[in-house]
Amino acid sequence: MPSPERDALNALFHARPSLAVDLLNDVFDIELSSDTLVEVTPAGESGPLPLAWGEPEHGVIVELQRTVSEEDRQGWARRSAALWLRLKRPVLVLVLAPDAWICDWAAQPVVTSLPGYVLHPLVVGPEQVAPIADPAQAAECLELTVLSVLAHGSEEGVVETFLAALSKTEESRGTRYYEYAYRLASTGVRRALEEIMSSDAWPVHSPFAREHFSRGRLAGLCEGKARAVLAVLRARGVSVSDDALTTITSCVDQEQLDRWAHRAATALTVDELFA
Repeated sequence: MPSPERDALNALFHARPSLAVDLLNDVFDIELSSDTLVEVTPAGESGPLPLAWGEPEHGVIVELQRTVSEEDRQGWARRSAALWLRLKRPVLVLVLAPDAWICDWAAQPVVTSLPGYVLHPLVVGPEQVAPIADPAQAAECLELTVLSVLAHGSEEGVVETFLAALSKTEESRGTRYYEYAYRLASTGVRRALEEIMSSDAWPVHSPFAREHFSRGRLAGLCEGKARAVLAVLRARGVSVSDDALTTITSCVDQEQLDRWAHRAATALTVDELFA
């Protein structure tokens, strides 16, 4: 099941499907045609993102990687092979790695159990995404600005630039991009977003600021509590069905999540948790 983070990544590339093609061109000097097909979530979880109608000449799979996991790398290879079989066209794997120490590891060739099949991921990290410090520039391409927050949000001025750009953006559009950045950012950067939104330095009188500070904070709190419930259940060996997982992760009632967290310590089944 897609996580809120992967949903945000998917939505970001839906908002500008050519973003992956632009990154490949700017960072790796790889020119792809406008009919490239981009796929963010694993096959079967969400539909692909066609850049144009017709027969695509290439496929691109976009991944976000925060931890060292060889299982994840093998998953890139499997998804790449599956998309190649579907398209019968060359497929590239573009990996976004917000942490510099992940980049070198992620960029290593992925050797698979299929003889002769070695995947060479293309990794974009903090060195490849420039921090954006100009609000006018940030407003022109909010997708790249979100990636700037993802890679450099802890650096001075980056979050402030992002929020300044949103204040110049049509409200409903700004709403979406705040949500994308909040979902994709690290815990520390999320706190920075919340603090600026609630400080005198930000125009909290605006409907946008008030709405998104409260929504973003609530979403983050509920997500954290849902993860805590699931962590306790899994640590105790309690089986969690797909339906139960959806119920827990989609809950926005903090009191209900607190009750589930308390019950998770003793419940023997998910039915007991929900009782």
